[in-house]
Amino acid sequence: MTESDAGLRARLIDVGAELLAAEGPQALTLREIARRAGVSHGAPRRYFPTHLELLSAIARRGFTDLGERVRAVLAREASAGPRDRVAALARTYLDFALGSPGMYELMFRHDILESGHLGLRETSLPLFGVLVELVGEVRPEGDARRVAGALWANLHGAAQLWRWRSLQLALGEKDFAPLVETVLLAHLGRDR
Repeated sequence: MTESDAGLRARLIDVGAELLAAEGPQALTLREIARRAGVSHGAPRRYFPTHLELLSAIARRGFTDLGERVRAVLAREASAGPRDRVAALARTYLDFALGSPGMYELMFRHDILESGHLGLRETSLPLFGVLVELVGEVRPEGDARRVAGALWANLHGAAQLWRWRSLQLALGEKDFAPLVETVLLAHLGRDR
């Protein structure tokens, strides 16, 4: 792939990510991405033979961004205990989900994760591994992988319900911090 090919490929991903942020996942058509990138409607197929491959490349950007945020917050919290680091990771996850709802939705689409395009598993599974490791430090007596899975599912559901404003209505709260603490208490127990 030449430098100009790499540049156009990156531009298509950039345009897709911008379109996703502005208009949501339903706007991510090959034709619209090509139009906004200033190329023919067939040009994206040169770099992404299928629509799913382009969507996977955009989702990979989201996982990379989330991973960088998680690494940064865990580096800042390096001297904190494992439960505090899990709490920081949970807040980072929810901040990402609420701040980038289109990307968040795209990243966790089953068809994209299952496709195996562009090493998405190699990008997404290490994030889960970080959570498993931290949960194992907090609860060494349990099955850290299952507890981390349940915690993640709870956070994912909380993110969706918060985005839909259902939890604010049900709880009468405008800040998700107390909810995060309740989720952590349910899965990790009290801080020791």
